[in-house]
Amino acid sequence: MNYTGFISCILTMVEVELRRLRHDPIEIFTRAIQPVLWVIVFGSVMAKVRAFPGVGDYVTFIAPGVIMQSATFIALAYGIMLVFEREAGLLKRLLTVPISRVAIVLGRSLAGGIRASTQYIIVLIAAIIVGAKINLNPLGLFIGWLTIIYVAMGFTGLSILIASTLKTRERFMGIIGAISMPLFFASNALYPVDIMPEFIKIIALGNPLTYTVNILRKILIHGDYDILVDLFALTVFNAISIMAAFKCFSKIIE
Repeated sequence: MNYTGFISCILTMVEVELRRLRHDPIEIFTRAIQPVLWVIVFGSVMAKVRAFPGVGDYVTFIAPGVIMQSATFIALAYGIMLVFEREAGLLKRLLTVPISRVAIVLGRSLAGGIRASTQYIIVLIAAIIVGAKINLNPLGLFIGWLTIIYVAMGFTGLSILIASTLKTRERFMGIIGAISMPLFFASNALYPVDIMPEFIKIIALGNPLTYTVNILRKILIHGDYDILVDLFALTVFNAISIMAAFKCFSKIIE
């Protein structure tokens, strides 16, 4: 397969996902209910009691973390489609088409990233409505959106990796539930890393959510574009996640 055909296969995966979103737009809003409540209810209550006075306005502080938590869960849940296709025998049909397996993994990772990024706009609007002080610079908003897609690709790759080792949807969702919340709480989404116990701080420093939230806070709150270190950490995570996903995906269809 040539380079043009490889890119075309990836874009085809993305197009299929966009069609799914167009035919079922309500799912986007139903998935946003929980993160919106995090911002409106939890954020407002914690701001009132001043639980973390060192972070300034608390609703503003948690908005990037809640956006990322919502996007992460959607990206991690993306692999359930692979489990379903495997159960129904659709995966074998897909593999009869002359498409590179690398293109399938990359295309689905990008599609999952785009699906996850739909939460960015909804949660951001909710945060602004309840008083979050977001920098509305168009460039910053666009970079923030690209950041969500980029890191969600890595989490979608992780989802494909997990789905490749399982045969039932129930077990898959159980594992995703066990992963997503610890990732959220062992990050800087709700509180600064500095106040964490040492063992949780070590986990947080190895958590890709921490670096994503760093980027979103810098861009959306402070208008700071010094994000190379955080971006490098996310690139390492994406590379490991997607390569491992490709390796496991190849094994289940050999």
